[in-house]
Amino acid sequence: MFFLDECHLVWCDVCGYVWAKKRDRAIAPVENDKERQTYYGALDIKTKELIVKPFQAGNGECTVAYIKFLQKQSPGQRLVIIWDGAKYHQFGAMQEYLQVINAGLPKDQWPITCIKLAPNAPEQNPIESAWLKVKNYVRQNYYLADTFTYVKSLFIQATKILTFNFDNLNVYIENLHLI
Repeated sequence: MFFLDECHLVWCDVCGYVWAKKRDRAIAPVENDKERQTYYGALDIKTKELIVKPFQAGNGECTVAYIKFLQKQSPGQRLVIIWDGAKYHQFGAMQEYLQVINAGLPKDQWPITCIKLAPNAPEQNPIESAWLKVKNYVRQNYYLADTFTYVKSLFIQATKILTFNFDNLNVYIENLHLI
């Protein structure tokens, strides 16, 4: 069982923080949007491992490619994906892939089951906390980063060395029998 989401890393992420009122979205202009990397990540609910892979963008084709990558990481196991309501999670290439892979099977035998979180509630998704923790690690080590390539290596390093044990994850663990 995985909480899945994408994270977009940009060069300015290393520069600092943006503050906003609670529940308000802060928007900061990005000076150099060419130096950008999209990562797909899945937070394993049991092991609390963050499984990350870089992609060119967040879209249906990359989502399917990441799901196939996850399947290779867990051969022969059924996957339960819990994620937000991004359109490319629900329609297009992802919907087509689910129809093919789950075709003709009873729901309780589907190789992949997707559960959508409530809309506009990122606090429900523990991977959002993981992304914040990883980006904070990058920010704390900003003095090491003189290139975007190094920023990306700090990001990947953080995904491997940090622990991802969050209260909102533990709520799901305590209630696994309900899912």
